[in-house]
This record gives sequence, structure tokens and C-alpha cells, in this order.
Amino acid sequence: MSKEFFKKELVKEFRLVETLMKKEENVDRKIYCFSAAYGITSRSYRYNFSKDVLLADLVLNTAYQALFDRSQRTKNGDITVFIEPIHFEKIEEGLRLLADAFENNESILEPLETILTSSFSTSGAGNYLREKGLLKL
Repeated sequence: MSKEFFKKELVKEFRLVETLMKKEENVDRKIYCFSAAYGITSRSYRYNFSKDVLLADLVLNTAYQALFDRSQRTKNGDITVFIEPIHFEKIEEGLRLLADAFENNESILEPLETILTSSFSTSGAGNYLREKGLLKL
């Protein structure tokens, strides 16, 4: 299969994940839907290696792990940081921009930064930086 085929599949999947996340109201289901984003990247680079897809996979997987960790901590009684609607809004925006970047052969750096920053802000350190006004969503 061609590089073009995998690029189209990435774009299609990122757009679907964004749509599913927007429709979902439950935090855990949103995180579950988001996991499909790194699912498609990990499948793609195995069949048609690309440094951009590998980088996207790393960032998407890291973002998912951060969100999942925060969700688990909250369920276990940690009320220091909450996942807020803005976190998902920025991740959804990042997915849309990531799909656009792959589709148009543009840099993926800014979309990945948007996704990573949003998920990082759900961590203790990230939330602290957000509260100080140094990290803006």
C-alpha cells in the first residue's frame, strides 16, 4: 500500500476521532475515543514508516496516558486537578489541525503542541503552570 493511502487513512481517522469526542459527554468515553488517534498512527508507521507519523504516535500516546492517569487519579479521590471541557476542546482542535497538516503536507508541530500542552495541563505540574498563567490553553 502506498504512502498516500496511509496518509488518507490517518486524516480520515483523526477527523472521525474529533467528531466522536465532540459528541461524547462522558470523560472516560472521550478518552477512550481519543485512544483511536494513536491506534491509527501506530498501525500506519508499521506499514509505511514516516518520522512524522512516529512523532505523532509518541505525542498522541503520551497525551492519552496523561488523560487516562488524571481520570484514574480523580476516581481514586485525588481532587487537585480536574479534566475540564477546555482540555478536550483543545485536543479536538489539535486533531483537526493535525489532520489538515497531514492532508496538506504541512508541519505537524503546532497541532502536536496543542494536543500535548492540553494533556500536560491535566498533570500536577501542568496545572500549576496553568494556574500561574504560564501555560495557556
